[in-house]
Amino acid sequence: MKLTQSPTFKAFSEPIVKNNPVFIQSLGICSALAVTVQLKTALVMALAMTLVTAFSSLTISAMRKVIPRNVRMIVELSVIASLVILADEVLRAFFYDISKQLSVFVGLIITNCIVMGRAETYALGNPPLRSFMDGLGNGAGYGSVLVTVAFIRELLGAGKLFGFAVVPQAFYDFGYMNMGFMQLAPAAFIIIGLLVWLQKTLMKG
Repeated sequence: MKLTQSPTFKAFSEPIVKNNPVFIQSLGICSALAVTVQLKTALVMALAMTLVTAFSSLTISAMRKVIPRNVRMIVELSVIASLVILADEVLRAFFYDISKQLSVFVGLIITNCIVMGRAETYALGNPPLRSFMDGLGNGAGYGSVLVTVAFIRELLGAGKLFGFAVVPQAFYDFGYMNMGFMQLAPAAFIIIGLLVWLQKTLMKG
């Protein structure tokens, strides 16, 4: 069997583009609006979300045969909440400034439908490695949208990337102006809409 045809590879690759949780399922939109003003906060949020999704799916899949069906959602929430608390504490310890900028949004990963959805619909019915790759793929798909939106918003809205000025001063001398609108939440909606259109156009082709 070719690598690209294996169920494990498909579990990772399909959520990145073909079945992206933001583009196709319209999940995680709130955080995509809130944390994409700066590229560094979007990148950290994407990494935190990816790790939580991947390891929560791995853990729940490994426990799937011993979790009573009537309390499965409580167990899933407990696993996810523990991983989110761990991620939040690591950020506070090593990246305090970014943690302050992300505010409550790291904690709100607990309520993100992508994490709970993968645990409930995929991890409970698939082996650990495949579930881990599915969580990794869904996190990467979500993260790719966050990073793309943040790249566009910070570049056009502030002329910066990762907080460093990248637009030459000569551009401003000739009348170039940053688009302040890009710093507002409606701009993220518009960019996501354009990305959805682009994804569907490419998939049809």
